[in-house]
Amino acid sequence: MGLRLSKESREVEISTYTTLRSRPVRPGTELSAKRAFDVVVASAILLFTAPLILAVAIIVRLQDGAPALFRQSRLGKDGVPFKCYKLRSMVADADIRLQELLAADPEARREWADTQKLTHDPRITPFGHFLRKSSIDELPQLINVIRGDMSLVGPRPIVESEVSKYGDNFKDYCAVRPGLTGLWQVRGRSDTTYETRVEMDVEYVREHSFLSDLKILFLTVPAVFNSRGAR
Repeated sequence: MGLRLSKESREVEISTYTTLRSRPVRPGTELSAKRAFDVVVASAILLFTAPLILAVAIIVRLQDGAPALFRQSRLGKDGVPFKCYKLRSMVADADIRLQELLAADPEARREWADTQKLTHDPRITPFGHFLRKSSIDELPQLINVIRGDMSLVGPRPIVESEVSKYGDNFKDYCAVRPGLTGLWQVRGRSDTTYETRVEMDVEYVREHSFLSDLKILFLTVPAVFNSRGAR
């Protein structure tokens, strides 16, 4: 039995969850301060890392001639879709290869259904593995933070097909902007189950503060260098 939803069903599901979403979990002044902090820090990091992003983009482009910047529709605050930016770490025909793999490999199909990840993902290029382990591929999301699509800290941005995995907890996901980093990134990343990831997202939304955001940001640095759970 397939789990795929029609476009209309997904729209109704997202609309329903958005209507039932949690009320703002923090006062407006604190949210404004968080937004100001996001813009200032993201702008500074983007300015500092711009030469690295450009150099990596050139290398990715030279590999196969395909665009270096990957754009994918993700769900943001209130369930509103936005284009999430990443440096491409996969082959140009990644979607086709994924469908072929899932059709031919039952084990990969089960793993993808459970986690939306693959332990051995043939779509990722050798250079792409380095980009993912170092999290360099996610640096363009600083643009999303500056634009207001994302925050520096928050739940990991999800695609529409993942909404059903959140159940009633999707209303918590919709209450804040998704983050460039978050509890999932500092607590094991892909080494955790999807259910645990949802629990961490709910924990963050209901308990986050400016100090907890700072703690997560500081913990992100060793997590990136350790590459724990990175795929």
